Amino acid sequence: MLDIFLKGGPVMYPLLVCSIIAMTVIIERVIFWIQSDRSRNQALVDEVLELCRVGSWDMVRVKVAGSKDYLVRILVGGILHREFSMTKAMESAGADEIRKMRRYMGILDTMITVAPLLGFLGTVTGIILSFESLGTNVIEHPETVAMGIAQALITTAAGLIIAILTVFPYNYFNSRIEDAALSIEKYATSLEIVYKKLVQGTNNEEAAE
Repeated sequence: MLDIFLKGGPVMYPLLVCSIIAMTVIIERVIFWIQSDRSRNQALVDEVLELCRVGSWDMVRVKVAGSKDYLVRILVGGILHREFSMTKAMESAGADEIRKMRRYMGILDTMITVAPLLGFLGTVTGIILSFESLGTNVIEHPETVAMGIAQALITTAAGLIIAILTVFPYNYFNSRIEDAALSIEKYATSLEIVYKKLVQGTNNEEAAE
């Protein structure tokens, strides 16, 4: 592997940096999503909605204490501001959660774009080296032509491999973010409906009295 790396020429060094950056971000995002999955508590989310349906706000506060579920945090944000602007509060909390999920995704996107370009740059420099050799001492030193061709092929392959291996986790992380955004919208809307029904029921009772 070291021999192949050295044959790839100077462009292999920025490609190595790209691969390290991409791998670091992928590992960090995998850990993030594993922790997110472990903190998810669907039963608690459903229980919070049920408690909101009957207006048991104190019990909600007790139940959600210590929860790291991002859906719970968003619902609690809406509940705390229910008398002012529940929708805006949940939108703000949801945006914060989505921002955490999108962290470093721009870096992965950049690596997917830059790695093949660096590979093509190595291809060009390798071909240039080969043509320079053809015009000088190709008969006496044919290995110089082979060196340029090897550099062209190795850097192209390395850039494409980095991009291909990065695009799969990148798309997976994006799909997780989209699923999370749909869940946030679903449960935020459910809380709004539950709260409106509770308020309307309270108003009807007051009017009847």
